[in-house]
Amino acid sequence: MLRTLRSVLRFRPVQLKAADRRLSTVSSVADYRRLARRRLPRGVFDYVDGGAEDELSMRRNCEAFRRLEFRPRVLCDVGAIDTTTTLLGRHLPLPVVLAPTGFTRIATPGGELDVARAAARAGLPYTLSTMATRSIEEVAGVSGGPKWFQVYVWRDRGLVKDLLARAATAGYEAIVITVDTAVLGRRERDVRHGFTLPPKIGVRTLIDGALHPGWTWDFVRAEPITFANVTGTGKADGSSAVTLASYINRQFDPSLSWRDLEWFRAEWSGPVVLKGVQTVDDARIAAEAGIEAIALSNHGGRQLDGAPPPLELVSEVADAVGDRTEVICDGGVRRGSDIVKAVALGARACMIGRAYLYGLAAAGERGVDGVLNMLATDVERTMALCGHRSVAELGPHLVRWRP
Repeated sequence: MLRTLRSVLRFRPVQLKAADRRLSTVSSVADYRRLARRRLPRGVFDYVDGGAEDELSMRRNCEAFRRLEFRPRVLCDVGAIDTTTTLLGRHLPLPVVLAPTGFTRIATPGGELDVARAAARAGLPYTLSTMATRSIEEVAGVSGGPKWFQVYVWRDRGLVKDLLARAATAGYEAIVITVDTAVLGRRERDVRHGFTLPPKIGVRTLIDGALHPGWTWDFVRAEPITFANVTGTGKADGSSAVTLASYINRQFDPSLSWRDLEWFRAEWSGPVVLKGVQTVDDARIAAEAGIEAIALSNHGGRQLDGAPPPLELVSEVADAVGDRTEVICDGGVRRGSDIVKAVALGARACMIGRAYLYGLAAAGERGVDGVLNMLATDVERTMALCGHRSVAELGPHLVRWRP
């Protein structure tokens, strides 16, 4: 009897650190989201997690992946799996790009620096937002990995020109022009919370902060959060609390048009990615303009509610322009199997945003590492179970839409 008990009794090692205890239960991005929700004040979590209006597009981004099922093959000798690909001429270990996310230090004090270091370790491109809380130069200082710079087009083109020059000097390889923010979408969770950047301190936030002491302690000890890339330019840098909608609607240029691409070509010599393309017609215009890559994106469901899920556009866009420009699918990726599905339909890679933010909010830089490692393992396992040994073998034959 004692021998039997010894053979079946197993106790987990005692985890002395709170972060170790939290992460010991994580098995998916959804688990990181759960931990992020527990750690962040409600208004901060909803800023990260929320979408526009009824959040239909945000939900459908994820639901589209659930509607696409695999057609796996068996007995295919999957003893060695190759998940590598190329994007904009660079060899990548995984078809993944870390999307730009603004105001990242609201999740952890390290913010963009934590994410950039994790991306560099994984060998994946990290896209720094114009609205970042760490500067172009700060991120370059901690990351020797591939870096892209995301551009919101300000009314002041002199400022944009300066940002592009700084990005080029700091070694950023591509720019990502976001084209779906003529005005800011109505993000009703933020409206209900009266959410500002940085968060205002009031009765509600004091109570919420007391209920989330770990985040609050980190927040009050850290240096003030600002839009680091415009600090010192004479533009509002977020040092005073602002609502994102009023800030963007004052600062960004709603007259941006296809004609402006010529201006960008004159100011930037590297590859250009257009992020926010949502129709085949616009994808064709971008290809005809010589754009190196387009990111099919509805801004994570945070702009126009009712915009199409990017995954549903991939096949048609790839068929129309895939021989002239590379296609990136941005929105709703939560598992490695989602990445395999998008690539099978014709995407060169996927962008992830909320997925790594959940990891960052849950456990800082270590959480981002965890998300990226999890996705890499998921991609390899999914390819093996589908009977495909390399990314090059993935194609439309692998998937089908459920009714």
